[in-house]
This record gives sequence, structure tokens and C-alpha cells, in this order.
Amino acid sequence: MRKFFILLRKDQRGATLVEYGIALFVAITVGGTLLTTLATTTSTNVEDANTAATR
Repeated sequence: MRKFFILLRKDQRGATLVEYGIALFVAITVGGTLLTTLATTTSTNVEDANTAATR
């Protein structure tokens, strides 16, 4: 296993793989956060509209 990581450190493909992994992690985290925020805002708007419509 140690030899594998040493090879990855010397080989540019290993560095590129790690960079893509980090970029993917950041994209998923940011996307998930934005979708959660959007869902919360949408839910609040629908509840407000429902409250206003039933008065």
C-alpha cells in the first residue's frame, strides 16, 4: 500500500485524481447546501401562500 502512494506522489496522474476528487467533494457540498437552502425558502413561500389563501 505504501508503494502505491509513493507511486501516486511521483506520478502526475495521481495528483490529478486527487484534485478531481477534491473538486467533486466541493461541488457536491456546495450544491447540497444550495439545494437545501432553496428547498427551505420554497417551503416557507408555499406555507405563507397557503396561510394567506385560507384567511
